[in-house]
Parts: sequence; structure tokens; C-alpha cells
Amino acid sequence: MRTGESAAIVALGPGTPAAEVEIDAEGVRALLAQYHPDLADLPIQRADSGWDNLLWRLGDTLAVRMPRRRAAATLIEHEQRWLPEIAPRLPLPIPAPLRVGLPGAGYPWRWSVVPWLRGQTADIAIPHADQGSVLAAFLRTLHVPAPAEAPQNPVRGVPLLQRRAATEERLARVDRLTDCITPVVRDLWEQALDAPMDVTPTWLHGDLHSRNVLVEDGAICAVIDWGDLAQGDCATDLASIWNLLPDATARAAAIQEYGPASLATWQRARGWAVLFGVMLLDSGLVNDGRLAAAGEATLRRLTEGP
Repeated sequence: MRTGESAAIVALGPGTPAAEVEIDAEGVRALLAQYHPDLADLPIQRADSGWDNLLWRLGDTLAVRMPRRRAAATLIEHEQRWLPEIAPRLPLPIPAPLRVGLPGAGYPWRWSVVPWLRGQTADIAIPHADQGSVLAAFLRTLHVPAPAEAPQNPVRGVPLLQRRAATEERLARVDRLTDCITPVVRDLWEQALDAPMDVTPTWLHGDLHSRNVLVEDGAICAVIDWGDLAQGDCATDLASIWNLLPDATARAAAIQEYGPASLATWQRARGWAVLFGVMLLDSGLVNDGRLAAAGEATLRRLTEGP
């Protein structure tokens, strides 16, 4: 925050949404007993909570992934439908559902039993500089044409002009609160808005920031949280180069390793990185310091280049 400016007198944006349904370990156990009784006696421990889902560790090798608000209920159905098909061709593990659960025990939505994937999120465990090529190889493999019936997402993979008003509202708020909105950031955003959409839709992760990538011993080891899985503009995911890689050399290597892509695609990618940066920072300033730090890091990396 800028010196002398009080958060109390500057309007903040929305933070992490509150859960619409609360469930405890015994509630999870009751659901398992109803639908997957062979798993119901395994140890259950709350592991993490995000914007949309709650994660419980189940024994040593499994986890239970559960929507915590209605908006995520459809998204987990997308994961259940598509991740088992996508997972086998990707070079990194993803939490493709192994079992599916239905509403019950007072819980209203579908839920999944997924593999427990090792590692810490990339905002805590920073990827080493050699991971730029690993990230690029993953993105290149993911970004293939999706079938016509693949989900579409109204806020990811779409033309950036559709996100202009909401993003610029956040950008203005972040500019009042921080020094992260540099002339470079503003220029990259304007270039992205002007860049033509010159690619055909591909599969997207859709939310590929540092809280959704796992790292172990400096190596990217898994990609999680596929609720925004969709077809659309690959530039949405290419923004992860600035979200994830703190080293400029690693970012340059990722850009090179990804392979042929137009100037307009990289302009849109940097625009999506601006969008993610201001979204994470704006939301995190309200009630999540880790999100705020991830957003700030993204914007500062854009200013540093490449």
C-alpha cells in the first residue's frame, strides 16, 4: 500500500467468497459411507479451501474435492466429465476424479474422490529457473483443439474486450492502493485489448496461477483445480508464465519452448497476465495475503519482462 494511504478510506474489491455450505469431517465420512463405503474408514483431514472448493485428505493417497458454493457445482461436473479423458496425454499429473459422489447427508452437490498429489503450491515453493521449459511443454500438450461439446467459460478463454470493464475497475482500485500498476503494465494491457484473436479454440486449464500448480524440490510436479476447464483462447493459460516463473530467464525459455505463436497471441497472453495479476491482488488485499502476494508478483514480473 502507498505510504500515508489508509485501507479504511479506500474502497476494496470483493475478496474470497464465503462458503454457502459448511461440512465437517463427519459429514464427509457420512457421504463416503453412503456412496463409497470401502473408503469411509480412512483417516479424513481438512487440507485446503479455495474460492470454489474444499479439499479433504483421505488416507495417504486420496482426497475428497467438494464445492463450497453453488457456482462451483457445475464446474466440478466438468472435471468429472473431461479430466479422465485429458489426463492420460498430459506430461504432469492432474487430479482426474477416481470416484464420483452424489448429494446426500445434507450436502447438496456432486463431489469427487481424486488422487492426493504431493507438493506445495507454487506461491510457497518457488519453481527453479529450469522449470520454464517444463511449464511450456505442459501448455503445448494441453493446447490442442477441444471437441465441440467441451465446456465454454464466460470469463476465461474469451476475447479480452469482454473483460475490459471489470478488469479496469480492479486495475483502478489496485492503482490507488499500490504502486504495481506501472506504465509498462498499462501499455501491455492496451496492446492486449488491440491484439486480434488469431487462434482457433483449444483446451484450457483456465485458472493457471501459482495457487493451482504444485512444486516439489523446485520442480513443477502437478497441476490442480481444473474447475475453469474450457475451450477458448490459449493466451489465457500462457499468462501463467508470468504468474509462476520469478526468473526472467525462465520466462524467456518458456516463451521459446512453447513453440510457434503469433505476436498477437503473446500480446493477449500478457494482457491475461495483467488480468490475473489485478484480480489476485485486488481480491487478496481484502482477506487473503497469499493471493495478494501472487498478484503483486505477477504485475512486477510483467514490468521486468520479457
